[in-house]
Amino acid sequence: MKKIYLFCSAGMSTSMLASKMQEVANAHNVPVKVAAFSHNKLGDIIATDRPDCILLGPQVKYMYDETVQKYGGENIPIAVIDAGDYGMMNGEKVLKTAIKLIKGNK
Repeated sequence: MKKIYLFCSAGMSTSMLASKMQEVANAHNVPVKVAAFSHNKLGDIIATDRPDCILLGPQVKYMYDETVQKYGGENIPIAVIDAGDYGMMNGEKVLKTAIKLIKGNK
């Protein structure tokens, strides 16, 4: 089971997107767990519940470089969610992006 974790400032709007992504995954029998968290929990989560992919909400895009600097060595792909897909709450497209990142990380 692959873990795709979304991080934003508070975790509210990303949790809506995460549940849409989870619905798509479930409908297509894709074995993933999608969850959303506040960005300030990132270090704890990497330490305790290592994700396979880290997606940052567009509203914390400015934290991308810092996140890569801190956690880039963990061999976990890190990306910013496309603002258009985020605005449309396009769970399928964001899920596909995350799966591509995980596959490309092998």
